[in-house]
Amino acid sequence: MRTIQFDRLYLADGMKVLDLGCGTGRHLHALYYAADMVCIGVDLVHEELLKTREGFDILPDCSGDRGQTYGLTCASALKLPFAANTFDRIICSEVLEHIHDFEQALLEINRILKPGGKLAISVPAAWPERICWKLSEEYHNTPGGHVRIFKRRELQESIENLNMRHMGRHFAHGLHSPYWWLKCLFWHRREDHPAIKAWQKLLEWEILVNPAWFRPVSKLADRLMGKSVVLYFDKPVS
Repeated sequence: MRTIQFDRLYLADGMKVLDLGCGTGRHLHALYYAADMVCIGVDLVHEELLKTREGFDILPDCSGDRGQTYGLTCASALKLPFAANTFDRIICSEVLEHIHDFEQALLEINRILKPGGKLAISVPAAWPERICWKLSEEYHNTPGGHVRIFKRRELQESIENLNMRHMGRHFAHGLHSPYWWLKCLFWHRREDHPAIKAWQKLLEWEILVNPAWFRPVSKLADRLMGKSVVLYFDKPVS
């Protein structure tokens, strides 16, 4: 379930790419196959990194014979253990909404991104997220939960104030919004409620089968009620 559109990042052999807040590796695993690059995953939760490594262990052709490599680091987005101008590309997907001092995280991203590099950031879209908050206090008050709702324009301006250029945006995972609304509505039965289980089967079918006739429905849902908004930037050379 990829949120970032890799074709907007113009990935190429020899690049060094960071997946900041990689979780269990859903983007990092895909980056590994995108080109012969050095792919680094960073997450604050050590258990998530172990799952990411397990994913590499079972994926085919992860020997690095083509020249691609990967690495995993447990670190905070507020103080990243990398030198300035290290990465050609940075992905930060569904991370900033968990961080109180997100401005410091953006400063760190800007510091380690090379001039001429590109950045992709996604956060929950504002109005679908507000419905989740209204339906369930637990949704955003659990440890490690969401601490803010981003307005897309305000986040974009925060990144542009770092002298980055906005290159485009799109919405993603529109069919996931009703799923999360159901989970919030029936929070205490979110694991076994029949409506939630039925919608989960729909999402799994969409991801695994992805029939051509259903893709226009998914794209329309993304535009109307995308769960995530994705922003793309580049860092000027001068």
